[in-house]
Amino acid sequence: MTRTLPGRTDHVVVVGAGLAGLSAALHLLGAGRRVTVVERDLHPGGRAGRLRLGGYRIDTGPTVLTMPDLADEAFAAVGDSLYRRVELIRLQPAYRALFADGSSLDVHGDADLMAAEVERFAGAREADGYRRLRTWLEQLYRAQMPRFIDANFDSPLDLLTRDLARLAALGGFGRLHARIGRFLTDDRLRRVFSFQALYAGVPPQRALAAYAVIAYMDTVAGVYFPRGGMHALPRAMADAAAEAGAELRFGQPVTRLERTGSRITAVVTAQDRIPCDAVVLTPDLPAAYRLLGHRPRRRPRLRHAPSAVVLHAGTHRTWPQLAHHTLSFGAAWRTTFDELTRTGRLMSDPSLLVTRPTATDPALAPPGRHLHCILAPCPNTDIGPTAAAWSDLGPRYRDTLLRELERRGLDGLAAAVEEDCLVTPAFWHMQGHAAGTPFSAAHTLTQTGPFRPRNLVRGTENAVLAGCGTTPGVGVPMVLLSGKLAARRITGPHRRASTTVHTPALTTAEGTR
Repeated sequence: MTRTLPGRTDHVVVVGAGLAGLSAALHLLGAGRRVTVVERDLHPGGRAGRLRLGGYRIDTGPTVLTMPDLADEAFAAVGDSLYRRVELIRLQPAYRALFADGSSLDVHGDADLMAAEVERFAGAREADGYRRLRTWLEQLYRAQMPRFIDANFDSPLDLLTRDLARLAALGGFGRLHARIGRFLTDDRLRRVFSFQALYAGVPPQRALAAYAVIAYMDTVAGVYFPRGGMHALPRAMADAAAEAGAELRFGQPVTRLERTGSRITAVVTAQDRIPCDAVVLTPDLPAAYRLLGHRPRRRPRLRHAPSAVVLHAGTHRTWPQLAHHTLSFGAAWRTTFDELTRTGRLMSDPSLLVTRPTATDPALAPPGRHLHCILAPCPNTDIGPTAAAWSDLGPRYRDTLLRELERRGLDGLAAAVEEDCLVTPAFWHMQGHAAGTPFSAAHTLTQTGPFRPRNLVRGTENAVLAGCGTTPGVGVPMVLLSGKLAARRITGPHRRASTTVHTPALTTAEGTR
C-alpha cells in the first residue's frame, strides 16, 4: 500500500492547467473531491498551448500523440469520453523516415503493413527480425506498465516484485542499442526503433533497454492526431472538468502558498486567496520548489535532458515527400548524441523531426497554405549555449536549418515561408524550465522510477507534484499518468485499468497529401 496524504483532502487546488494538472483534476473529481484549477495563462494547455499567427493555428507543445486510452481514462473518471469530445485520426504512416543515403521507410503500427514495408526496404530477414522485435516490445510494455510506469513509489524496495525479474529476463537492464541489434542488423532500422531514447534524454548506446517501451508506444500502439490540433486535447479535458464541477481560474499566476506548520492552507494568486485542504503542483520542479520554499537535497544534482529549437513555419507550398511526421536522419548517429548530451555543441549533421499537421487537418492553415513544424534537438543550457546566447544564435540557426532541409530535398523552403515563429532554449528558460529544456530531468538510471524526484514533498504533508519532472516521466502518456498518480496520492488506490491497448474506431489518414 503506497502512501497517501494524511488529514482532510476535501478541496484540492491544482496549480497548472496543462495535461498533468487536467488529468489530476479529472481523476480527483471522479473520486468526489472538490477541485479548483488555477492557471497563469488565459487558456488551458500549459506546454500543449496554441499560437495564432496570420491565420495559422499552431500547437506550441507536443506534436505526437500516442496511447490515447490514457487520456480517455481521465475522461472516464467523470463518466465522460475522449472519443466523444475529440475526433482522433490514426496516422498512416505514423512516421516517414528519410535517410542520408536517399532511402525512405514508412513506419506503421499495423504489424503486417510494417513487416511488408521492412521487407521492401531491407529484405525478408529484417522483416522477420521486425516481427520478433514487435513481440519483444509488447512483452516489455506488459512487464513495465502496471508496476514501473503506472505506479507510485515510496522506496526503491517497491521495485522488488515478480515483474522486476520478468523485466530482467526480457533484457530490460541491458543497453537499448545492443538489444535492438539482436533483432535488426540494418543500421537505418535500428535508428527507427531507438531514436526515442532521445525523449528520455539518454543516447541509445547508454539508455536502458527498458526505454524501448517508448518505441512500443510509437511503432506498435500507433500515433494519433486530434482534429483541430494537439491543443484540442487539453481544451476538451478542461471542458470535461468544468462540466464535472471543477472551478477553472485562468490568468491567475500563483504567487505563494500559505501554510500552518507542515500543511498548506491556501493558494494565493495575483488576484485571490483560495483556501484548500491539499495542493497538486504541476509547474516545472524549480518553480514548484520555490513555491514550497523547500528544495530536496539531492546528490548528485539532477541531469537534464537535451532541449530543442522549434521553427513553426507557415508556407504557401509543401513537399510531397513529407508525411504528417517525417524523421530526417543525418548520416551521423553516435556523434549527434555526443554533441547533444556531452560536448554541448549544436548537431553538426542534424537529425530532425518535421511535422506537417495540415497534411491531416488543412483547416489549421488558411486556404491553400501549409503548416510545418521543424524540431531540432539541441544541448540544454547547462552544457550548451546559454539562454542569453540564443538571442543572436537563434536567427542564424534558423537559417542553417532551412538550408539543410533544402539540401535534403525541400527545395525553395526558405522562400516559401510566409509566417514563422522560432522557439529556442531561451524561451524555455523564460518559462521557468530548468536548463532551458521542456523535457525536464533525463531518464538516467538514477533518475528513473523510485529514483526520480518523488511526487510527495518532504516537509509538506498535503502537497503532491505532477508533470514531467516527477514520476513517471517525460512525454504525453507519462504526463497524463503523472496527474493520475498525483490524484491517487490524495484519494488512495482504486481499481487498476487494463494495460491492454484499446483501439477505438477512429478516422485513418494517410498523412501524405
